[in-house]
Amino acid sequence: MSVVINTNYAATVASNNLATSNASLQRSLNRLSSGSKIVNPSDDAGGLAVSLKFSAAAHRSAATKTNVANAVSFLQTQDGVLKVVGKILDRMSELATLYTDATKSATDKSNYGTEFTALSSELTKLGSEKFNGVDLFSSISVNTTESGGGSVSTTAYTMASGLAIGTLSGITTAIETLATARAANGAAQSRLEFAGEVLSVNKANLEAANSRITDVDVAEESTQLAKWNVLVQSGTAMLAQANQSAQSALRLLQ
Repeated sequence: MSVVINTNYAATVASNNLATSNASLQRSLNRLSSGSKIVNPSDDAGGLAVSLKFSAAAHRSAATKTNVANAVSFLQTQDGVLKVVGKILDRMSELATLYTDATKSATDKSNYGTEFTALSSELTKLGSEKFNGVDLFSSISVNTTESGGGSVSTTAYTMASGLAIGTLSGITTAIETLATARAANGAAQSRLEFAGEVLSVNKANLEAANSRITDVDVAEESTQLAKWNVLVQSGTAMLAQANQSAQSALRLLQ
């Protein structure tokens, strides 16, 4: 083998190997310190693109679940008021029945009428209740999927009005309408609660899929770190040896 001074091929190769090992060592350190396999886009460009989509979908699922939970709270508040409405209508029907008692005096009937009118006014007031500024008895539509492809719409409810103490049939109709409204409320709550469960499952699965792409396997990467650490140390030693090999040419000149 020729002995030369201008070109130290062994040192060049050792230097290149050392640079490669050092870059890999730094990559392992970055991955372990960040907990992510993808520190730079070049680590896995395709995986990064998929990860971004999974991450966004998971965040949308979480936001949609929050919206669904708020809608359930809306319906629970609505039903709480409807329970009170039921009590009021029940009392009004009782008053209307008592009003028809032939043994009651005009004063008695007037007293029943006074309470009946007050309760009717309370119904009107309850009809204007709001939830965070939204009419409590209006119809709302709630998306139940992160893609916006599904929705649950609530049923609007119009508070009974124009009820008269002498017309029991109108009160009976109002009670039947209320019963239908509460049934619709319960059905919507049930659908939204199931939708919330699905969103929770989907979010967990999206996060798991994203984790498989981005999260570093600490055990595996620690093994790689040890490997590259040894190669950097041995590469450094071999580069020093290669740089010393040129010194043999000087001995020939002495």
